[in-house]
Amino acid sequence: MKKTIALLVTLDTKDQEAGFLRSQIEDMGHEAFLIDIGVVGKPGIEADFTREAVISTGGGDLQELLQHPTREAANPFVKEGCVKILTTKIAKGEVHAVLGLGGTQGTSTCCDIMQFLPYGLPKVMVSTMASGDTSEFVGIKDITMMFSVSDILKLNPFTRKILANAAAAACGMAQVETKFQVDKSDKPVIGMSNLGVLTNGSMEAIKYIESKGYEVIVFHAVGSGGRAMEQMMKEGIIGAVFDYAMGEIADDVWNVLRAGGPERLTVAGKLGLPQVFCPGGAEHLGVLVHPNEVPEEFKHHKYVFHSPVVFVPRLNEEEIVRVADDIIQRLQHTKDKAYFMMPKGGVGRYSYSGGVLEDRVSDEAFFNRLKSGLPENIKFIERPNNAEDPAFVKECVDRLIELIEGQ
Repeated sequence: MKKTIALLVTLDTKDQEAGFLRSQIEDMGHEAFLIDIGVVGKPGIEADFTREAVISTGGGDLQELLQHPTREAANPFVKEGCVKILTTKIAKGEVHAVLGLGGTQGTSTCCDIMQFLPYGLPKVMVSTMASGDTSEFVGIKDITMMFSVSDILKLNPFTRKILANAAAAACGMAQVETKFQVDKSDKPVIGMSNLGVLTNGSMEAIKYIESKGYEVIVFHAVGSGGRAMEQMMKEGIIGAVFDYAMGEIADDVWNVLRAGGPERLTVAGKLGLPQVFCPGGAEHLGVLVHPNEVPEEFKHHKYVFHSPVVFVPRLNEEEIVRVADDIIQRLQHTKDKAYFMMPKGGVGRYSYSGGVLEDRVSDEAFFNRLKSGLPENIKFIERPNNAEDPAFVKECVDRLIELIEGQ
């Protein structure tokens, strides 16, 4: 079946590339829908949606912007216009994939637009920036970054091959028949957070959740994972939460590797979704370092290296109370009944009995602060197990299903 690939391109500087992409897409039996995201300069080829129309759809006026043109002034109108155009066409089934081209500015613009598009829709970004840190461009959406290697500035034998590959990738993705959709039912999709120090427990939880007739989406709680889980809550994809890992909160207090951001652990409460919590992995930090280098501030802590460049210090009694206080503050947004499950045998594999980060004094301070500070509607349940004990994990799941089915 013929598919339509939307192309996001500045047609004053990348007209040759846009024309080549369109011909490649058409040669594969599909259609290109060309959107001009330029502002200054004359388009080299005709767009299906002109820059004037894009900016007007976004609430701006191109002629006014051209009187004193700046990227800062124009970009909000370009982004808003493209998002409106694309979301309308996607909803009607008229666009099946989006492909962008850009350097620094173009990558920022295209990826800002893609971050507003639905999960599951193919999004391919050919970028000069894709060999570096792409986290700001990808955010929490399923954007495929493709390194252009050379600059994207007119055609040559090398760029033709890169662009042909990109066109083929977008067309191939668009033809995949597997759909991402969640049917409304009395059994919502469950979102679950996980860390490497909890993986055995997560696998046990998945198996048990599925045995109860529910489906679960698991998120790696390294900052982007927790934020993506909460975005899916906002979009109605996830309807109940087993928040098994809270390392994102500990790292947010110290602003290190897995920081989850200020909204983390608040969204489900605001939405009134069924929730069960476990502070998995919250007893340590994840700190990005030079290989095998111990930061000066943590030299007197217990520590381990999760990998050569991820340093994991155990939080002491005073420090872990700060994490507890932050969790308590975030959970003030939970107004409905919820369960906070506390595994007193250790909240992660490193701190189980005999583990390299075991510290029962710090554990007790953490447990006591949470127990005394959580809102009354969140029932605090202590168990002697460690966080990955199958009996503990199954009780967590049973408590969540109790909340779901009691609604």
